[in-house]
Amino acid sequence: MQEKIARNKLLPFVTKPGRYLGHEHNATVKDWEGAQVRCVLIFPDLYEIGMSHQGLQILYHIFNGQDKVLAERCYCPDRDMEKLLLESRALLTSLESDHPLTDFDLIGITLPYELCYSNIVTILKLAGIPLRAKDRDGSWPMIIGGGSCSLNPEPVADFFDAILLGDGEEAILEISDLIHLRKKNKLPKAELLSRLSAINGLYVPSFFEPLYTEAGTIQAIRALNRERPFVQRRIVSDLSSIEHLKRPLVPNAKIVHDRLGVEIARGCTRGCRFCQAGIIYRPVRERSPEQILDIARCGLGDSGFDELALLSLSTGDYSCIEPLMTRLMDTFADDYVSISMPSMRVGTLTETLMDQIKRVRKTGFTLAPEAGSERLRRVINKGITEEDLLTTCRDAFRLGWKVMKFYLMIGLPTESMEDIDAIVDLALKAKREGDRDGRGRRQINISIGTFVPKPHTPFQWEQQIGIEESREKIRRIKEALPRSGVNLKYHDPEQSFLEGVFSRGDRRLAGLLETAWNGGARLDAWSDHFDLAIWRKAGEECGLPLDGFLRRRAADEILPWQHLHSGVETGFLEDELAKAHIEAYTPDCRYHGCQQCGLCDFTEIRPIVQARKDETEVKIAAKPPAAKVEVENPEPAAAGHFKYMVSYACTGDVSFLGHLEMLQLVFRALRRAGITTNFSEGFNPSPKISFGLALPVGTESLDEYFIMDLPTPLESTTDTVTLLNRQLPPGLTVQWVARHSGKIPQHLQSSYTITCPRPLLPEEIGRLQDFLGQEQFLLTRSRKGKSTTLDIRPLVTALIQETAVTLRLETLYSSGAPGVKPIEILTRVLAMDEKSAATSRIVKTSWRSMDEEKE
Repeated sequence: MQEKIARNKLLPFVTKPGRYLGHEHNATVKDWEGAQVRCVLIFPDLYEIGMSHQGLQILYHIFNGQDKVLAERCYCPDRDMEKLLLESRALLTSLESDHPLTDFDLIGITLPYELCYSNIVTILKLAGIPLRAKDRDGSWPMIIGGGSCSLNPEPVADFFDAILLGDGEEAILEISDLIHLRKKNKLPKAELLSRLSAINGLYVPSFFEPLYTEAGTIQAIRALNRERPFVQRRIVSDLSSIEHLKRPLVPNAKIVHDRLGVEIARGCTRGCRFCQAGIIYRPVRERSPEQILDIARCGLGDSGFDELALLSLSTGDYSCIEPLMTRLMDTFADDYVSISMPSMRVGTLTETLMDQIKRVRKTGFTLAPEAGSERLRRVINKGITEEDLLTTCRDAFRLGWKVMKFYLMIGLPTESMEDIDAIVDLALKAKREGDRDGRGRRQINISIGTFVPKPHTPFQWEQQIGIEESREKIRRIKEALPRSGVNLKYHDPEQSFLEGVFSRGDRRLAGLLETAWNGGARLDAWSDHFDLAIWRKAGEECGLPLDGFLRRRAADEILPWQHLHSGVETGFLEDELAKAHIEAYTPDCRYHGCQQCGLCDFTEIRPIVQARKDETEVKIAAKPPAAKVEVENPEPAAAGHFKYMVSYACTGDVSFLGHLEMLQLVFRALRRAGITTNFSEGFNPSPKISFGLALPVGTESLDEYFIMDLPTPLESTTDTVTLLNRQLPPGLTVQWVARHSGKIPQHLQSSYTITCPRPLLPEEIGRLQDFLGQEQFLLTRSRKGKSTTLDIRPLVTALIQETAVTLRLETLYSSGAPGVKPIEILTRVLAMDEKSAATSRIVKTSWRSMDEEKE
């Protein structure tokens, strides 16, 4: 039987404990007993991926904006935490309140990409919840999915009670109302499912039954409710509601996209024929420039982020992008906030935009020509030319960028070896543009992925190339590229293979998932965890030849997602496929009239574009660029240097953050508190803040410090203490702030109290005495295959047993020289067992400078 065990008891035994701490800025902890509906939102991958996901944050804040609804979060644990939970028979719990997932009324699971499906199994198994919906009666939480994979969720459909297709901002409130009604009126599960199925966009898998032929293809998909033979995607007609976007969650641990993301538009109608997002997020709905500025001001002010990312499927296609970018930079450049546009279409990254981007930091961007040849770009309806790409490279190199990143695909329909060779030619031409600039080394980074046919796209019927063919094409590109100046990276063809299996898979894959999970499949999106052999074996056990899922589909074949409608008509997709084979172009409906895809009714559902291409004025006043002077990062005019030491304590779970994570946390707290620091010069300006000796992960401290260099003096150090403490997480407490010379101690002595979980054993006490009697104690450390030896005896000035379970330790440290960690005293000097050492409480009680004694 599984049970609840406090999560912090497991933190000493995992490699990245910061993933499991919670207490992030703007996280919401509501009164558990006062909530009528309790929901936990789950991202089925590691914390650093899930915390970068905008969709989960949007739903989290909308739910918690309701008085009687409580929403918390959970992410998939890594293998080490999973092992600990299983060994201790502990249940997976929520991040905010540490409640088991079974305590919630509603579990919402994001479906972001196919290679996270095995993580859904991990989460439900660790939560002690039956995997299949048919095995869960009304006593279990309702499990609802949603996200970009919801338009073909069939491989995991058996695990869910319901799945939301499309936008969730409005639908989730209707769902929570029904969950409340269920609790209030004690509705049977069958009645609740029936009512849920009436919500626009909500798919109840148990109300549809796929029927198979002997060959394994789908013969029919039978709707058990004849009045609802299909489910239509839910679409939010406009994005004008923004209040839930103004208080972003701010991670304490390092995440993949560690910045403020602002969605400036949703949807894209460029019409790339391989692109699923271009279909399932239609129509284009742009936010107004004023709304974007409002979100950015509030979000940056309430987060402390120093980077703003403008998010969209194609950010450069936002109709007011140039004046918006200028206004944003005019507003935030003086605060050293950089702006990035991670998704740029070739031809939209103009010289004006690059001039603005470089005013603070030259943030990176990736251009996606997708195919190397003009012919293949016509097939996929990319609508760009080679000259567009080379012009962008030329402008970027001239303006100081040293690296250009390109994303391309192999295996696209009609592709030949000439198209593969064209990728190499394109890379070489781009490199020559950099060489022509003549100002230092220039680099072209090429990223290659294997094309995976996606549901609801014109290419949904096409074949996916196999693993060996992918490898051969990658090998051909690699051998033809020069050894310097062009860097090639590629997505593992084996991972693309499995993605392709699930992308167009059906309900038979639920059994494959469970079998593969039992065989060890975990975290398949991570190359260091992925093992295709496990999936091959599971396929054999389930009688499912996996290669068959990559085959071409017949035009009249019933597809697994036939009953799930994106809103775009199948006839439009068929026409686009035919146009691909004759290389015909379909223009963007934003600017060239309706292309008859069937989605818009032009009453509620229609494109929302802030400025048409023929408009000479846009809706936002743009100042001319204020940073035309070619100075990377000038110091603030007439800036002074007023230095202050900030003393703080670090106790409790927050001590499990690493040193770099602690630095970032402090930087952001200072920004939120309105404390402006001086910045370093160079290409990547950073706050002028100096920290003391890095505290080992898991070690608490009553006496830490950092020194900050400010352009103006503080009005009140007492008020500054209060301001900072309002912005810091529990356990991190500023004690005092005082003027300081800015000189960092180079030699210091630190004092620690160590409280062990059990009395010291006689042999451990004997080793302690032996250590004190020695003049030398050599300690060997190994890292990355290299070993170093250090004599730690001169570094320990005191080691005293004060009680049966308590030690007092004093150590010396000199800048630039290796030191000794308190836990090493336990494991190497006393030879204490790993578990007892890891669960000992180590507290740094004080430090003092030894610089004068060293002089």
